[in-house]
Amino acid sequence: MEEVRSTAVIATTVAVTVALTSLARFALWPEKKAIIPGPLSTGFHKLSKDELARVPYSPDTFPGARDVVTPYGNIRVYEFGPEDGRKVLFIHGISTSCMTLKDIAIPLAEKGCRVMLFDLFGRGFSDAPGDVPYDTRLFVTQILLVLASSSLSWTGDNGLHVVGYSLGGGIAANFAATFPNMVETLILLAPAGLIRPENFGGISRLIFTSGIVPERILSWITKYRLRQPIASSVSKKVRMSISDASTKAPLKSEHSEDYVDLAIQEAIDPVDEPPQTPFEIQVMDCVHWTLDAHKGFVQAFMSTIRYAPLMDQHDYWRQLAKRKPGTTAVLLGKNDNMIQRDDYTEDALPLLGGKENVYWRVVPGSHNFPFTHGSQALERIYEFWGME
Repeated sequence: MEEVRSTAVIATTVAVTVALTSLARFALWPEKKAIIPGPLSTGFHKLSKDELARVPYSPDTFPGARDVVTPYGNIRVYEFGPEDGRKVLFIHGISTSCMTLKDIAIPLAEKGCRVMLFDLFGRGFSDAPGDVPYDTRLFVTQILLVLASSSLSWTGDNGLHVVGYSLGGGIAANFAATFPNMVETLILLAPAGLIRPENFGGISRLIFTSGIVPERILSWITKYRLRQPIASSVSKKVRMSISDASTKAPLKSEHSEDYVDLAIQEAIDPVDEPPQTPFEIQVMDCVHWTLDAHKGFVQAFMSTIRYAPLMDQHDYWRQLAKRKPGTTAVLLGKNDNMIQRDDYTEDALPLLGGKENVYWRVVPGSHNFPFTHGSQALERIYEFWGME
């Protein structure tokens, strides 16, 4: 009888343990959906005119909007400018939508270029694939889907020019390395891809990339950091490391950032903080709005941190050295604490074949210079292309 009781106790203990483990796994590591719809499919159409007016990123930010239906979810695409113009594809950063590139894209269209922008999966108005890693394979596939959605030909030999910013720069570099004959010129604005791992710090890498921290807890941490008011969004160590940004000495931070700093510095310039420009505030408001309006954003952001081409992309960048001299440009922000110009001069420039092979310039501003100093970035692009 005692033996029967012991067996029953053991069986009950095992059953309870299995049940609690399953419950904890479900609670902390939720099942992933194939597609998480973006804001346009989750009630955006129900907003009143007043509510729509307060949305920081409008569906008609650019002309030529369309939603491309794909197996990975819908992609928001904008295409405008003369149909016979130079075709220029823009790829934006990790935490924002393509709105951040309007100060470069719109003037280029006015100059006669045919421009195309799109929201990366899980950002802006694009859906978020929920069961695949956000790696180079996914983003290169997204680009091909976007290009194929046009009524014009964007592929073939020297089919297009590619401009990538931040994460978009890392994606653009890998795309150009994969399809070297398709990309006539490549312009990288504060590009990710070769960020030194130590610049993020060991604790941040452990939290965001190890897989040890449960998904729901990591999601809460990410939301909390991204929801901080603008005045306190950028970590104090970032502002300390660039407090002497007005000097001409090369910028070199002795502090490590975390991955959320990369997202925040795409929105606001810590050198000028406070105050920010109205558009910087709008971009940060867009990040906060996306946290509420896009149910797949945080999951997409976390997967991007783990798998996207932010670091260790040396093999892809070596392939870029084989490009025709003068067809690759890199623009770095003078006060960029995330894509540090000293690091990239030492690590990236030799991979690209040196200054005799690549157009290499430093422009005013921090990581978000494409919209805080868009005119200066445009001047360098015009110079690179030989446009007046």
